[in-house]
Amino acid sequence: MTHIADMIIAHPRPSGHLEAGDLAAAIEACLDCVASCGSCADACLGEESIADLRHCIRTDQDCADICLATARMLQRQGGHHPAVLAPLLEACLQACRNCAEECERHASMHDHCRICAEACRRCEAACSTLLETLRTSGSSSH
Repeated sequence: MTHIADMIIAHPRPSGHLEAGDLAAAIEACLDCVASCGSCADACLGEESIADLRHCIRTDQDCADICLATARMLQRQGGHHPAVLAPLLEACLQACRNCAEECERHASMHDHCRICAEACRRCEAACSTLLETLRTSGSSSH
């Protein structure tokens, strides 16, 4: 078990409509994606073909920002607001999808892009799982 999962379980008022394991996985995936995208953007800046990687750098930066915001919102256990959280998760998984697709275009030439794409795909999947849980629990509780 990770510290994030431990913190979710230890919270005095955990969010009842999100499964702790899925929530922890999404937070961890988002934070891993923040680090991977930041590192990828920095590595792209070090490449000789920097002009060819300009879009990749911007996509990395956008993805990192959205993943950080998503992770921070998911960490708040006092009561998630599905009307806010669902669109944020949708934006996060779309940003991850876009970034993964862009990095995959460069993955054969740049290992940092391959690694970043993998992190983005994991985050996309984790956010998708949590979003489905949120939608399912929202429809059954209203």
